[in-house]
Amino acid sequence: MKLDRQKIFLLLAGAALVLALPRLAPAGAGVPTLGPASLRGTTLILDAGHGGEDGGAVSVTGTRESDLNLAVVRRVDLLAGFCGIPTILTREDDRSLHDEGAETLREKKRSDLENRVALVEGTEGAVLLSVHQNSYPDGRYSGAQVFYSNEALSGAWAEVTQETLRTALDQENHRLAKVIPDSVYLMNHISCPALLVECGFLSNPEEARRLETGEYQTKIALSLVAAYLQAQGGGGAEP
Repeated sequence: MKLDRQKIFLLLAGAALVLALPRLAPAGAGVPTLGPASLRGTTLILDAGHGGEDGGAVSVTGTRESDLNLAVVRRVDLLAGFCGIPTILTREDDRSLHDEGAETLREKKRSDLENRVALVEGTEGAVLLSVHQNSYPDGRYSGAQVFYSNEALSGAWAEVTQETLRTALDQENHRLAKVIPDSVYLMNHISCPALLVECGFLSNPEEARRLETGEYQTKIALSLVAAYLQAQGGGGAEP
């Protein structure tokens, strides 16, 4: 099967990622691991937030969040495969995961989230990485931010991911990994290690333009896979 240029680039980038792992670790911290809650031997569930009628936030240029989320997830999936990390995608196209009986948009969104939870909880050794884009009425705000729901399971991984995103994307981004609000259904109804990553602000014109480019999406994907490998202790999934 022939690979297009984008896939060839991502594969080469994946090789560079593996070689760069020691340099991507937070300065002075070595390569952190999660101890008893290690990510080794797990299946990485890649969740592209929103989809279908629920497009999520919209950039200042009219691009839907759901499309950008999927673009990043596809790159993460390709790089993860290159590094030997087993993955499952909650969606692979622009659709909602709601049951057929759901009629209103509210019912569809609720059903969609419940089905995502069921997929995660039904996967042995699951680890969740949910990809989103941020937005705020004030267009000045920018920067990627990582959220987690369980300190013991996900806190160390969240900190590594936040630092890796800062190093790779914007060293002036001083945001910290934070506990996610109780209102986020998916993250508060699962029992496995889990992160929700807001890749940037679609309400910020400059950042929105970057988020819409394949090159920047690849940088995000490289950062997320690098952080995942660091949380594993620097290697891919165990055979």
